Amino acid sequence: ERVVVIRNGIDSAEYAPDPGIAVLERYGVDPARPAVIFVGRITRQKGVPVLLRAAASLAAEAQLVLLAGQPDTPELAAEVTGLVTRLQETRSGVIWVPEMLPKREVIQLLSHATVFACPSLYEPLGIVNLEAMACGTAVVGSRVGGIPEVVADGETGLLVPPDDPAALAAALNALVLDPARAAAMGAAGRKRAAAEFGWDAIAAQTTELYASLVG
Repeated sequence: ERVVVIRNGIDSAEYAPDPGIAVLERYGVDPARPAVIFVGRITRQKGVPVLLRAAASLAAEAQLVLLAGQPDTPELAAEVTGLVTRLQETRSGVIWVPEMLPKREVIQLLSHATVFACPSLYEPLGIVNLEAMACGTAVVGSRVGGIPEVVADGETGLLVPPDDPAALAAALNALVLDPARAAAMGAAGRKRAAAEFGWDAIAAQTTELYASLVG
């Protein structure tokens, strides 16, 4: 009963919707097509192969944008490369940027995505989901670890079982094929990220805790 949890936060002024499209043009992302985006390292924990298997069932109009690098092992790098290659042979709009991009570029790409995918098998909190939400993007994430604390299921995104490509594909398609719903979830996510996870909110909680201890 003495435990108080103050969650991690983000700079919701820095992570905010960016209307520009210069970064999209640089990497070949079509702003007129819906896009599913992933941002993160290529680790088994992050579930990149799960997303790539789900992507085989994505609606034909959807792009897949992977900002994914730094593979943990050569074996995992080979697996991801093979999955990406097979996707690129069967559908258009599969874009893989294998290096970590500057923050401003990531923010613009997040801002224009229809949905952010977080297929993690394990995640303590999932700050990357907060960053996507702050950019006004709906999130489809695994129901593991701290992700359900960040993503309000049915409000700011959708939660799915981990390691389930079929369920992930179904949730991603539900938003790709309903852009109005995705946009509404993105707006709700922006509001939630700023109000509950912005550094001013986190600082206020921390101050309140110290004040209660002194008192």
